[in-house]
Amino acid sequence: MYADFAFGMDRKGLRGSKEINAFVNVPHSQPHATAALPLPDPATLAHSARLSDQIRDEILAAGGSIGFRRFMDCALYAPGLGYYNAGAAKFGPAGDFVTAPELSPLFSTCLARQCEEILQLAGGDLILELGAGSGRMATDLLRELIARGNAPREYWILETSAGLRKRQRQRLARELPEFAARIRWLDRLPEGGVRGVILANEVLDAIPVCRVRLSGRRVMEMRIAWEGARFEWRCLPADAELDGAVQDIVRDLGAPLPDGYVTEVNMSLRALIERWAGALTVGALVLLDYGYPRREYFHPQRGEGTLLCHYRHRVHADPLLYPGLQDISAAVDFTAVAEAGAGAGLDLGGFTTQAHFLIGCGLEEIASRQSSDDTRRWLEVAQQVKVLTLPGEMGELVKAIAFTRNLPSRPLKGFASFDQRPRL
Repeated sequence: MYADFAFGMDRKGLRGSKEINAFVNVPHSQPHATAALPLPDPATLAHSARLSDQIRDEILAAGGSIGFRRFMDCALYAPGLGYYNAGAAKFGPAGDFVTAPELSPLFSTCLARQCEEILQLAGGDLILELGAGSGRMATDLLRELIARGNAPREYWILETSAGLRKRQRQRLARELPEFAARIRWLDRLPEGGVRGVILANEVLDAIPVCRVRLSGRRVMEMRIAWEGARFEWRCLPADAELDGAVQDIVRDLGAPLPDGYVTEVNMSLRALIERWAGALTVGALVLLDYGYPRREYFHPQRGEGTLLCHYRHRVHADPLLYPGLQDISAAVDFTAVAEAGAGAGLDLGGFTTQAHFLIGCGLEEIASRQSSDDTRRWLEVAQQVKVLTLPGEMGELVKAIAFTRNLPSRPLKGFASFDQRPRL
């Protein structure tokens, strides 16, 4: 199911923000420690139990275990039961996490400025958003472009969740009635034809990943088994494809990783970027997500991997808990993203932190415009700027990367002030 999601849905929010999310440390040796988490109500637990039964049956049919990639796929995207295909709220105070667009319109307003530049360089009139969550980013981005007299001819949203589509339609029709007729929802990626911008905010970190543990020079795949009425981890030798991918990473790092090192590998990334690139004729692909360049991602001190789970605004490390009720994500290896973009024939247009991207797109001027002379409003905007830009919040944790096709070779404004491509 993840393939449907991968070509059309948005996600996540405030990974690691200690001021907004209370971090619950659940050691991997205690996969179901739940004392610090709110208990689901009986109906919600029953929903999770139905999905658990489906996954259990698949495990038994597979001979006793499935890869974590498949488990994550089921937990997030199983029809009617997976986290992103069930009807419960995901975003905002009533959900499990807060995304940057939900946190503040500053994010989308800055992103609109970058889209405006790309549309002008491409001579284009189309923006394609790969998943739109609640529709908040699309609404604020379009509002800014309309106010500046540079709205695209059309705004396309690739969204496979019927529930999210309904929510997006309602919001956009209510808040931008004059533009609603120019918004089009897609079931699949177009094969070429996008002359403009393709956007993906917090999509890559929700693509199901393989999980591995290094044992000397051996690569062991961390799989999911069913034992004693619960899901458990089980390590088996990785297949040739996964083993080769991990060995390539280690060779690129130039030094072995410690024995017992646990990490994640996104085996779907290259095909996904190729699909996105195939839709772009002239313009840019702009991605924002949680992650690191490879040498930081696979740092020896990051030996327990990057998996995080969000449940009712708590962050913890147990992906086997409450299948279907919690978000599961893994940080993005942006070096792998850059390699995939190059392999798909795109030019790397820039790489930087979210903080520098937003500043390059005019954050200071936009924030001052929104804060006015109202002291309370000024404090609200100042707090939003802090969360979006401070190193301990989203400013350094989230990165922005852009790929271009058939554009002039000049820096895009979001990357011009502090382009960090050498870190890749």
